[in-house]
Amino acid sequence: MKLAAPPIASDPASAHLAERLGALSHPARLEILKHLSLSARCCCKDVVGRLDLAQSTVSQHLKVLVEAGLVRVRPDRQRSLYEIDHVALAETAEGVAALAACCQPPVPAERCNEWREEPGALG
Repeated sequence: MKLAAPPIASDPASAHLAERLGALSHPARLEILKHLSLSARCCCKDVVGRLDLAQSTVSQHLKVLVEAGLVRVRPDRQRSLYEIDHVALAETAEGVAALAACCQPPVPAERCNEWREEPGALG
């Protein structure tokens, strides 16, 4: 008889970090972020010209990055301009670093809560 896994308790900071990491989990999205980092902002057409992907595919990937809060979008006449949210990306990096630090042995319990309690930490 297989036992059911217990439900995973998730705090908002963990959920937020997981959402952002999920958005970063596709190679095309990483390439899109690299492209966006080369300019202050650009439109979807600029990204399509750089990557070997259809416009609809790039649009979907940009949507995921925007929904995760890693990229900002603003309308500009008949197009949308995209730019990296550098603060959000830095917070994500800090969250990963703190998670990695709390996973190093030995791990005092209070160390695993530090990244959740820092002002502005992923939230």
